[in-house]
Amino acid sequence: MPAPLLPGATLGVMGGGQLGRMFVHAAQAMGYATAVLEADAASPAGQASQHQVLAAYTDAQGLAQLADLSTAITTEFENVPAQALQTLAAQRFVAPAAAAVAVCQDRAAEKAHFQSCGVPCAPYAVIESAEQLAAVADELLPGILKTARLGYDGKGQARVRNRDELAAAWAAMKQAPCVLEKLLPLHREISVVLARGIDGACVELPVQQNLHRDGILAVTQVPAPDVPEALQRQAVDCARSVAASLQYVGVLCVEFFVLADGRLVANEMAPRPHNSGHYSIDACDVSQFELQVRTMAGLPLVSPRLHSPSVMLNLLGDLWFDAQGHERDPAWAGVLALPGVHLHLYGKADPRRGRKMGHLTVTAASAAQARATALQAADVLGLPAF
Repeated sequence: MPAPLLPGATLGVMGGGQLGRMFVHAAQAMGYATAVLEADAASPAGQASQHQVLAAYTDAQGLAQLADLSTAITTEFENVPAQALQTLAAQRFVAPAAAAVAVCQDRAAEKAHFQSCGVPCAPYAVIESAEQLAAVADELLPGILKTARLGYDGKGQARVRNRDELAAAWAAMKQAPCVLEKLLPLHREISVVLARGIDGACVELPVQQNLHRDGILAVTQVPAPDVPEALQRQAVDCARSVAASLQYVGVLCVEFFVLADGRLVANEMAPRPHNSGHYSIDACDVSQFELQVRTMAGLPLVSPRLHSPSVMLNLLGDLWFDAQGHERDPAWAGVLALPGVHLHLYGKADPRRGRKMGHLTVTAASAAQARATALQAADVLGLPAF
């Protein structure tokens, strides 16, 4: 990319979901125009953008139109075909690059990459054939079988206790390429969201402590209340190593497990802003989405500062239904009466169970107060305590 792209340029994004919507908002706040490629005319990002390209991710005409509109292009969705990004890169600056996204799209490649740069991960085996299935080592069971591609938010995964369950799960996944990970004694889940520029400069958000329910992120707390400082530094160092070895440009999230014995293992990475970093919009002086804009535009990266302890609650479509399954509006008035509450809804008209409809960020002068208010908000909405 030549000189930095200054406000007034148009930044393109592949994908029309909520991550694209928040990127569009950040870009526009900084004076950029935006263009979104997405087949859904009512997509969250498309609703907010100056330009929409209504096309599939692999549509040649749509890709050409996005390139014509944009000076630089990013992605908000890790399953955008890497080849589409490669096609765009022949005409425009694309961050992250197709090669880096391709690693993040394949669990086997991802695990191999972790190992190649010295980042610990769970013991695993790749299963692509009946021979590989039969050769799985006994010590990998019980484990978690995951499809190598297209799995997210707990989808494409199955816990297996023995070889019979492993064979049945692989058959249920239609014998797609999979990764079997040894089931480890998990104690905590944390994540690191970083931004790396084209010059190799790297900054990161504070380490996030996360709680998942049914494979979907439910709660993020920052500062991470139960993670020692030394372990947080190790996680940041590992994430930086992963990004540097990919020659990554853009925003990257690396998720980690903290084991019962205190060890850290990498779980997976996402080549984009991440659900666990949404709190940064309200609790940091630079959000993960502004960092995404800066990496695309070649602007200086500054370390985000946490000005308010924060708790984020994910809002799933389940909240829009009562105990009898009748659709209703969540208790927004009661939630918004609480101090320090910031409501973010994504513009999705069709609530469905398990669908991410928005998030709630609670900021306060202390971590204890943020947690207390978040627990009140959860109670008002009917969410479980944490």
